[in-house]
Amino acid sequence: MLSAFWCHLLPAIKLYLLGLKVLLLQLLNGPLRLPVMPRQDGNVAIVTGGGRGIGYEVARHLVRLGAHVIIGGRDEQEGLAAVRRICEHYKEAKAGVMLVPEGRTEDGFEQHFGVNYLGHFLLTWLLLDTLKDSGKSGHVSRVVNVSSSAHCIGQIRLNDLNSRQSYSSHAAYCQSKLAQVLFSFHLHQEMQSGGFQVSSCAVDPGMVDTALYRHLWTPLHLAQSVIARLLFRTPEEGATTVLSAALSPALEGDCGGGYWANGCRKMTTPLTFDPQLQVSLWEISLQLLNLH
Repeated sequence: MLSAFWCHLLPAIKLYLLGLKVLLLQLLNGPLRLPVMPRQDGNVAIVTGGGRGIGYEVARHLVRLGAHVIIGGRDEQEGLAAVRRICEHYKEAKAGVMLVPEGRTEDGFEQHFGVNYLGHFLLTWLLLDTLKDSGKSGHVSRVVNVSSSAHCIGQIRLNDLNSRQSYSSHAAYCQSKLAQVLFSFHLHQEMQSGGFQVSSCAVDPGMVDTALYRHLWTPLHLAQSVIARLLFRTPEEGATTVLSAALSPALEGDCGGGYWANGCRKMTTPLTFDPQLQVSLWEISLQLLNLH
């Protein structure tokens, strides 16, 4: 009984302490501002979770730069509403879940693993041939996965990726974010070694005032709703690192890939560079999605 209690409580403690550390560093670094980016006329961008929050701001900026933007999300009406708002703003021109109660996607996957990681893995896989054909020297196709510093305390349980043996929403969230980084690194390596003009990276937008925190424990949620308005980044600021990774000319070719936070490349934990773990997760993901 005590062991099970700690299995649920320890990931939560680790995640909230990490959140405090990230918030302090974020405040010390100051606000993020997006540098001037080149026009994106003729380019196509798919933005998952583009109906609100960071995804909406990413889509809005891409439209402003002339890109053709396809918005993907879990809610069709929400996506359509985002399209209308963007069109109204530029008349000339799910992305994720966090700490949700235990539940399954329609396909039977644990929600964090299914929505945050596996859905994006599948989307990337289905688009991979198009990405390869579209990428050119000096103009690579880019895959940008929005991860989190939570990956640092995540663990991959290859024998229980769907958290059936025991469930902690905090541990499940951290696992999904670690899976995103492992996938991003392995995909980039595969594309580079195969000679394809495709790059893949993971980014951390920081602590951003979005609806992602709505499933926090009630006392923390009440405190967060007040603190977020004062100390968290706005969704527009959170979109800065994502847009930099997607658009910066400095990240062409071999300069792409990696993990990005606060507008620059950061080191991650040794676990994210484990080639055996990367390959194992990749292979299991293919099996789960019947892609072999």
